[in-house]
Amino acid sequence: MGFERVVQIADADFPTRWGHFRILGFEGYLPEPRPCCEESAKHGRRVEGLVALVMGDIHAAPPLVRIHSQCLTGDVFGSLRCDCRLQLELALSKIGQEGAGILLYEQQEGRGIGLMAKLKAYELQDQGRDTVEANVELGYAADCREFELPAEVLKMLGVTQVRLITNNPDKVAALEAGGIAVIQRISAEVVPQESFEKYLKTKQEKMGHIVEALAAGE
Repeated sequence: MGFERVVQIADADFPTRWGHFRILGFEGYLPEPRPCCEESAKHGRRVEGLVALVMGDIHAAPPLVRIHSQCLTGDVFGSLRCDCRLQLELALSKIGQEGAGILLYEQQEGRGIGLMAKLKAYELQDQGRDTVEANVELGYAADCREFELPAEVLKMLGVTQVRLITNNPDKVAALEAGGIAVIQRISAEVVPQESFEKYLKTKQEKMGHIVEALAAGE
């Protein structure tokens, strides 16, 4: 499902502990709500939002880019059910060290199913399901996310080649399909913790994520 249009909403100064960014807001308008997202379908929402943190000269060379899906429980509350916050901080640190790059933060909570559905999935996971089984039992796909909006925003920023920080081959494929060349994949792997080891194993075995520590049997 392609966007009818994508517009930039805002552009402001944004100092952080990883360095100085610009923070840009974008909205993409869909022809109809995404049925996979509980919140979007319930409220008839046809608008998807994305925040871009941009640091330094992103045109001198293919910039570091991270596509990060919103995770309230991890990014804000520091949940150790997942590695989301650790990956977010890893990406911001890499961009800060290089002095240039882009973090694209998408409003796709719970792999696109929405916050309340994600919490229902947590309940099922507490009863023994893995993340994929919980989503499917609730009537969703294993991963409801689409990564069309990041490609459109990168083109609006004048970026056509990137070095992508990800373990998810679907993100690489989505950018390539959207006209963005991924000239290098950089691992977003963090030190595994016991609390999310099963979560990582499920991503590796059922979703094709590249998790080298698990592959090596560490």
